[in-house]
Amino acid sequence: MSQNRDKIGTWGTQARKKAGPQRESSMSVVRMDKWLWAARFFKTRALASTACDLGRIESNGLRAKPAREVRVGDSLRVKNDAGEFLIEVLLLSEIRGPAAVAQTFYRETDESRELRLKAAEERREMMRAGAVAEGRPSKRDRREINKLRGRIHRF
Repeated sequence: MSQNRDKIGTWGTQARKKAGPQRESSMSVVRMDKWLWAARFFKTRALASTACDLGRIESNGLRAKPAREVRVGDSLRVKNDAGEFLIEVLLLSEIRGPAAVAQTFYRETDESRELRLKAAEERREMMRAGAVAEGRPSKRDRREINKLRGRIHRF
């Protein structure tokens, strides 16, 4: 019985060693949800998958599903809590690493960066002006906030 375990364990590690470098060098496509997670647009793959299902991710102008393949050179529109990003894919990865490495996977367009900075400045101005009331927003306030952010309110 223990001989079989040794054979299985040895075979498994040898197979992983052989598959590792080949898999990375021949990687030409990656699932959308894996790439978004690896590029640190979302904290979990489940959140990335949900964003795809809700239509917050576009690939080359088309709505992207979680299993859609990402290739080098694709242009993506990513909407998340941090804002809306227009990016070009430069590198592929299925592995989540440090943020500094993840930022090398894509290049954000200049207009996208300017729009995000403008939106952040508007938020700061609203805070300075005291436009945000104390406590939770009312139902009406929440609808107005969603309308300003361009979110669709569904009943």
